[in-house]
Amino acid sequence: MIPEKPMPAGEFMRRALHDPRHGYYARRIPGVGRRGDFTTAPMLDASLARAVAAWAAAALRETGSRHLVEIGPGEGVLAAAVWKRLPWALRWKTRLHLVETSAPLREIQRQRLGRIARWHGHPAGALACCGGKAVVFSNELVDAFPARVFEKTAAGWREVAVAKDSHGRVTECLLEARELPQSSIFAIDHSVGQRVEIHESYRKWLESWLPLWRGGRMLTVDYGAIAENLYQRRPCGTLRAYFMHQRLTGIDVYQNPGRQDLTADVNFTDLIEWSRPWARDARLLTLGAFVREHGGHADACIFTEPDGPGEAFMALDQAYGGPGT
Repeated sequence: MIPEKPMPAGEFMRRALHDPRHGYYARRIPGVGRRGDFTTAPMLDASLARAVAAWAAAALRETGSRHLVEIGPGEGVLAAAVWKRLPWALRWKTRLHLVETSAPLREIQRQRLGRIARWHGHPAGALACCGGKAVVFSNELVDAFPARVFEKTAAGWREVAVAKDSHGRVTECLLEARELPQSSIFAIDHSVGQRVEIHESYRKWLESWLPLWRGGRMLTVDYGAIAENLYQRRPCGTLRAYFMHQRLTGIDVYQNPGRQDLTADVNFTDLIEWSRPWARDARLLTLGAFVREHGGHADACIFTEPDGPGEAFMALDQAYGGPGT
């Protein structure tokens, strides 16, 4: 997968994760959970499902939407738990939609949810079924998108690339960046040597369907921070790999393409800016604060512990803000 000619790290990440035959999400779907490569937030504590269900119930009533959409539902754990916790009267008049591109994951989701949900391969398909009006949520979705990697040099920003040397060893190099992607991170004064990741593929994907949204609310949960805080004490950036719950960084992230997860923290400032003009009233909380606000009796859950995952994850709540609002 790694050629002798330099390949941008973002392209390597795309192939390593999403190649239909050899990519991680095609080959390593069972690698989630205690015995896998990583564990997602819904597997850590049921309080996340309670909080998302409370948020969804309020959003469905507030907007009058009859459709609830989860994008990238993984094994369907969160979707099933959220649906179970919705008030019965609300479930009766609401349709659940799941957006999933992975055939193996769809099968796992069908086994867990049965006939409760309707499946779609792209958010545009789900919105077409909803007349464009839906309450949408996702958990740990953005970080699964390939990220381009850049390094600040004395001569400006350069794009990080990966290749093999004459001895077959994996190496990194820097390519001239003819045009920088759209990101708030470049407006910050970084030191020479700082590395950053830009989820440009997520921006392009978002722009492919968000104009079709006609009403509702949207919740995005992932690990990351606003642009000003994202790289504090992180000169090497946030790109890392996970293999059997072992965290790998540096050159090791390229060693096992297709056999380990690759991820980078999310710049929530970018998410807010990229979603304009279709979303407004962006409200960004730590996941701990979101769970406390919506989770009721979740005072002692893992997400509200000091220095726990509730501080590393963020919850972005946005309302529809398109034409006519």
